[in-house]
Amino acid sequence: MFTILDKEKISAEVFKMEVLAPNIARERKAGQFVILQQGGDFAERIPLTIADANPEKGSITIVFQAVGEATHELATLEVGQSIANVLGPLGQPTHIEKFGKVLCVGGGVGVAPMHPIAQAMKQAGNELKIIIGARNKELILLEREMRAMADELIICTDDGSYGRKALVTEPLKELCESWKPDLVVAIGPPIMMKFCTATTRPLQIPTVVSLNTIMIDGTGMCGGCRVSINGETKFVCVDGPEFDAFAVDWDNLLLRLGTFRPEEQEAHHRCHIGLKINEGEA
Repeated sequence: MFTILDKEKISAEVFKMEVLAPNIARERKAGQFVILQQGGDFAERIPLTIADANPEKGSITIVFQAVGEATHELATLEVGQSIANVLGPLGQPTHIEKFGKVLCVGGGVGVAPMHPIAQAMKQAGNELKIIIGARNKELILLEREMRAMADELIICTDDGSYGRKALVTEPLKELCESWKPDLVVAIGPPIMMKFCTATTRPLQIPTVVSLNTIMIDGTGMCGGCRVSINGETKFVCVDGPEFDAFAVDWDNLLLRLGTFRPEEQEAHHRCHIGLKINEGEA
């Protein structure tokens, strides 16, 4: 059992948890993820990137948004309770080296998996600039942590409630033209990553994205996470989660991600009401 050491409600539906997982904390590298499972063998499995780790304490940190039944159930757990199964670290780690100038772009909950990558890039001696964006001020994640490591941090909100009123692609384009990064790393909603790719492609700035696809077993057996990379089928769980942004078939990815959207929306509505009642908000 994996005990919850700390829990923080970041916004209405976003939670941060520190979980006791000594073996994973010791072995994980930037860019890798875990799969969580509550209940029996047939319970839903949740892939989540490791946002941080403390090998001395034996803990990992995860950040997740309550969007479906399993993540809403996870959100009801409190400090001292346990998660039944945590499998990891999974996936290929981020390639870290001294590139020179690295620009990290995180959108929404994608800022959490960006954190260890940005941290590792800075430790490797890179000049680091970070752009983080969200719909509004309440959904901005890990600002303090990102500001502590970045040579420059730019914050964007869709509604202008904090930082700059803009999509992340606006400062991304400006920095690509003026600062000329040697590498861009983008993590966030697929549509955001697609447009980040469209921004960097004309300038031929190497761009890496981290894909969060439908995933079941996390070992490449089910095929649910397959994506088309340069016309070849790859599996996000074992070949990724990171890929060359210019090689991703974004239209195919977006189409596949919409497969279960009606079921996800129905589950989110049902579970969100239940979560509010449990918290005494309704």
